[in-house]
Amino acid sequence: ASADMDLNQLEAFLTAQTKKQGGITADQAAVIAKFWKNHRIKIHESLINQSRWDNVLKNMNWRVDLKSQSRHIDQINTPVAIVEMELGKSGQ
Repeated sequence: ASADMDLNQLEAFLTAQTKKQGGITADQAAVIAKFWKNHRIKIHESLINQSRWDNVLKNMNWRVDLKSQSRHIDQINTPVAIVEMELGKSGQ
């Protein structure tokens, strides 16, 4: 579920599991595939919601500044990244 497999990836994974010593049966693989096909989106969204903090990123601005004047020549043209992030509550 954490890999968010599409149906082709799931089929390859389940085939490998059926061939593995002590793996699953073909019937079990069919049940898993049917369940995944019907509930994939819900499961993926649930994992995202469980792993997300309360705040979400609403907006982000960034820029790169270069020093054009300095007392020391080695500090000229030194890049500085400035990042501004706006956070908000999920669903608002």
